[in-house]
Amino acid sequence: MTATHPLAGRTMIMSGGSRGIGLAIAVAAARQGANIVLLAKTDVPDPRLPGTIHTAAAEIEEAGGQALAVVGDVRDEASVADAVGQAVERFGGIDYCVNNASAIALASTEELPIKRFDLMQQIQLRGTYLLSSACLPHLRNSENAHILSLSPPLNMAPHWLGGHPAYMVAKYGMSLLTLGWAAEYAEHGVAANCLWPQTLIATAAVQNLLGGDEAIAKARTPEIVADAAVAILGRDARTTTGNTFLDVDVLAAEGITDLSGYGGSGTLEYDIFVDPPQA
Repeated sequence: MTATHPLAGRTMIMSGGSRGIGLAIAVAAARQGANIVLLAKTDVPDPRLPGTIHTAAAEIEEAGGQALAVVGDVRDEASVADAVGQAVERFGGIDYCVNNASAIALASTEELPIKRFDLMQQIQLRGTYLLSSACLPHLRNSENAHILSLSPPLNMAPHWLGGHPAYMVAKYGMSLLTLGWAAEYAEHGVAANCLWPQTLIATAAVQNLLGGDEAIAKARTPEIVADAAVAILGRDARTTTGNTFLDVDVLAAEGITDLSGYGGSGTLEYDIFVDPPQA
């Protein structure tokens, strides 16, 4: 007899998720029987990017989960309230809030247009805050509630602080908010953790912005982050909170150390904000 997976019958709401890491997490959770609610803007195909919220919902259902696609903007309070309301109406509650939506621009301070600065702060900070705060009343009613943000460890090395400060503050802000909720809601049994890949991940953003095919060859597949995310969400919220995890460390704790199945050829490239281990 196969034991029921901890995610079976649970409900996840995610910002973004039409493609890349977010979609991989949603599909991995769906394989374990989770209900998935996506709040994303991509309603029609974009020639520069694969997938829409509707194709993502189809993949989730093909994987065995139930999907609810809500077209909207995580920066907009009404959109977020609508998505949370639909999730609760359809599935009866919310167990997991996954802050996945993000924008990236790695220009230096003098070269970065202010509209790109604003976009990153609005999606990463405002969006993460809006979705998490709207979910929290429902998370407090869950038996094993988790907030999971796709954001990095707080690496204060000067080369990361100074490399692209606008992107740095947006992503570190997500991590700080998440760690703040871990402390604020510790007595309510709501876990809050961050997850970040050790290496580059083969996504459209990496392909388009971080080096094309050469970068993809040095990257792992999104499934490594997805498997780590599912492992975190399956853990006891009372004892797994306040962490900034790397995917490889989560998997190692699960006994998974052979990562060859996650792709990448030759020397893998470490992700932004991750330093190679000291020799």
